[in-house]
Amino acid sequence: MTARFGVVRFPGSNCDQDAYYSLRDAAGQEVEYLWHDDQSLKGCDVIIIPGGFSYGDYLRCGAIARFSPVMQQVVEFAKAGGIVIGICNGFQILCEAGLLPGVLMRNEKLRFVCKHVPIRVENNRTPLTSQCREGQTLSIPVAHGEGRYVCDDVTLDRLRSSGQIIFRYADRQANPNGSMDDIAGIANETFNVFGMMPHPERACDPALGSRDGLALFRSVSEHICCTVRSLCA
Repeated sequence: MTARFGVVRFPGSNCDQDAYYSLRDAAGQEVEYLWHDDQSLKGCDVIIIPGGFSYGDYLRCGAIARFSPVMQQVVEFAKAGGIVIGICNGFQILCEAGLLPGVLMRNEKLRFVCKHVPIRVENNRTPLTSQCREGQTLSIPVAHGEGRYVCDDVTLDRLRSSGQIIFRYADRQANPNGSMDDIAGIANETFNVFGMMPHPERACDPALGSRDGLALFRSVSEHICCTVRSLCA
């Protein structure tokens, strides 16, 4: 069995084709493009909000995309328990939409960073990480200028205590943007909405230097298929 992934395309998205290729050709999943003004999610099991510069990053990253028609559908889908994964700009959009807490700000050194970084799996009891080991280090590339995760102290305490910090940069030296608590990815309280700055879709082919991203997509697919099997039992 395979899951059906929907990859949203906004004006300015530039990682949508990467996600499509990785899901279809590397992970062997069904994939459907979703345009920014679509009124339907076309029966997709999982929604991917990809990286890029949606709407040119005007106002601030993700601020305009948050109001696009398709995001109204994504918000309803997420509130109903559907799995949504925001990558890089997608993480920013999910924060703007209120589906994830906190905000992504300019990198600490005010420079765009593009390189492979080691990230550590902090919670492998989620639909996104079940095929990983807790404490496992993955080599996943980053490519962003505004990836510094920031939230208030109360939110940070909640993220820590509830296991919502899914990924951390492996150590302070590996932290490319100055994110507080070395946070590289988080989940919502019900663990069906995920945001991460590193790009797993760019780590699914040996030619790109890593296949570690495949574990995340396969985790989600397995979760969907297990859910379907349990419903049919």
